[in-house]
Amino acid sequence: MTPPTSMHEHTPESHALREQVWRYAKYRLDLFPVPLDGPVSFEQLSATGSGTITEEGIGGDAALDMFRDVYAPASISVDHPGYLAFIPSAATEAASVFDMVVSASSLYGGTWLEGAGAVFAENQVLEWLAAEVGLPQGAGGVFVQGGTIGNLSALVAARETQIAKHQAAGLPIPARWSFVCSVEAHSSLAHAARVMSCDIIKVPVDAQGRLHGDAVEAAVEDWSSVFAVVATAGTTNFGIVDRLRSVGEVAHEHNVWFHVDGAYGIAGILSGEHRALYDGVDLADSFIVDPHKWLFAPYDACALVYRDPELGRRAHTQHGEYLDVVSGAAEWNPSDYAIHLTRRARGLPFWFSLATYGVNAYREAIAHNIDVAMKFADIIRERPHLKLVREPELSIVVWERIGWEADDYKRWSDMLIEKQIALVTPSSHQGRVNTRVAILNPQTSIELLVEILDTMN
Repeated sequence: MTPPTSMHEHTPESHALREQVWRYAKYRLDLFPVPLDGPVSFEQLSATGSGTITEEGIGGDAALDMFRDVYAPASISVDHPGYLAFIPSAATEAASVFDMVVSASSLYGGTWLEGAGAVFAENQVLEWLAAEVGLPQGAGGVFVQGGTIGNLSALVAARETQIAKHQAAGLPIPARWSFVCSVEAHSSLAHAARVMSCDIIKVPVDAQGRLHGDAVEAAVEDWSSVFAVVATAGTTNFGIVDRLRSVGEVAHEHNVWFHVDGAYGIAGILSGEHRALYDGVDLADSFIVDPHKWLFAPYDACALVYRDPELGRRAHTQHGEYLDVVSGAAEWNPSDYAIHLTRRARGLPFWFSLATYGVNAYREAIAHNIDVAMKFADIIRERPHLKLVREPELSIVVWERIGWEADDYKRWSDMLIEKQIALVTPSSHQGRVNTRVAILNPQTSIELLVEILDTMN
């Protein structure tokens, strides 16, 4: 039988297809601004985009045409300046281009044996992040898929560490563990609790949405089953930073793990003017930040950093006969530090961008985003038919259109997409409907934001 190598052979046809794909990628990168585009119905996609998977294949030309003409326009461009819903992503050109290089290079990022160079490059970024936060030399971790996996992996390491402490002290192991977070913490923490079969002690926040250490102390009646306290550095809904020092001090007082979920907001520490908001983050035993959010990297990348990486390794190293050659080695194996084994070297696009432009460019871009958010909040205050829900701290602004109900916000949001102005979706807080923008793209201008506001008159 002839080996089925046709998919991997270098032929004139494969060369031509490669050139077409590269031309399309260049075309996409050259677009300025990029199209917002938008979703279409399942029925429409079924009518225009079905039938691509066949025994003989439809050919690269037809597949590329289908993506360009049908699938891509039906997918919102998250790097559009008007993509302001949820938490946007606006990758730099260097990061986007290098993402292609990572794929083309066939790198495996799980072990030092197979990817030493890639791992070394990623670890430089993790060490830099640790230093920015104020963790001591030796801190490190791994890039994982996203904040959900990052938070879960940190909490698993926290519980394993607390079990070891109990065993060393001869204390009984609780039948059910718990961790502490604020009522406004990210939904991934509730998901982690379900996966880990543990409980959450949810603590009230102040009027501005901040978690304080005294509130944590008051909320926990029995610390014997608590294995972690989680604070948030930039809540997803409002961009609020908890009072990290007071929360961290309470956690350490009770000898439990202090984790900081900074998936969106910890990047704000790069703005010198706002660094004081993060006082106490250096107390963290672990933290996460998603470069695909406010550090201008492509999806998907979450940096999980441990103060003591050995605690992460003890919790997550997988053992198997075929893994013995790497699991017992002294080298740094990224697969040992989170809930994963196989992994792409997903931190490399961020490394390349950071190395290309320098840290100062990132500081300036993040400070600019916050400045735009503050100016936008000022404009909202000047309009009597609008009301800020909370004073912004970082780059998220939340407001109400006085007199509007949920249907009004929905019609308005649909209109913005239909007119290709922006994606701004309805949100809510404490049962009241509102809307919000997350300004993470340096190309998002005050002029565009005012245009959006003008449509609410």
